[in-house]
Amino acid sequence: METLKPYYEDIVSLTLTYAPKVLLAVFTLIIGFKIISFLLSLISKQFERVNVDVTLRPFVLNMIGWSLKIMLIISAASMIGVETTSFVAMLGAAGLAVGLALQGSLSNFAGGVLILILRPYKVGDLIKTQGEFGRVEEIQIFTTNIVTPDNKKAIIPNGAIANSEIINFSEKGLIRIDLVMGIAYDADIRKAKEVLLKVMAEHPLVVDDPAPFVGVLELADSSVNLAVRPHTHPDQYWDVYFDIYEKGKIALDDNKITIPFPQVDVHMKPE
Repeated sequence: METLKPYYEDIVSLTLTYAPKVLLAVFTLIIGFKIISFLLSLISKQFERVNVDVTLRPFVLNMIGWSLKIMLIISAASMIGVETTSFVAMLGAAGLAVGLALQGSLSNFAGGVLILILRPYKVGDLIKTQGEFGRVEEIQIFTTNIVTPDNKKAIIPNGAIANSEIINFSEKGLIRIDLVMGIAYDADIRKAKEVLLKVMAEHPLVVDDPAPFVGVLELADSSVNLAVRPHTHPDQYWDVYFDIYEKGKIALDDNKITIPFPQVDVHMKPE
């Protein structure tokens, strides 16, 4: 026991010295995290009150939250007796190492910043990028989430988006729908155009300006293909797309305008 006495005394001394500091640091962290959560909630409500763009809200809140948490952790470490200069240097070295290991993630982060600054699209827009077509559900720091027409969620890295082509169908407020309908070679083209234009003019979701258009697209092997071009709002794209095909087919049938099957003329030479 005598040999352990010096160690026991050292343990008691260290406990009496550092226990209050550790408890104070833990208490500070607990209270600090609650205060940060409360502040972020207030900022979020203020964003809603002043109508800050929903695209920017999560990004700014994440940045503020992480900055406050890092400052809180550094403050708690200084309470225990950790040299904050050494701690900050250590964090810097660790950040450099992590940065080198996560170059792809940093590229996505930079892409997210560019997207939020340049605003090529926002939440709710209908876009096509990286081979995916759909509505933007959320723009995060590293990725953009898109919901496709078949209700699948596509998660695309922001770095790839920032360095690729982006087609925004919602930017101009209206979208043109490109449809193709084939009629028989002996059908009356003028009558077919009149019928299809009437179908689009009577559709409640097709806008008048720009006016709907029907024209001969190509003389195909078995049919004369007509380009049918109504305009609508991006939210009604698929409703108009399917409706015009269906109502157009019914109207052509009612007017005795044939939509032919693929066919081949075979000429037999007499022997």
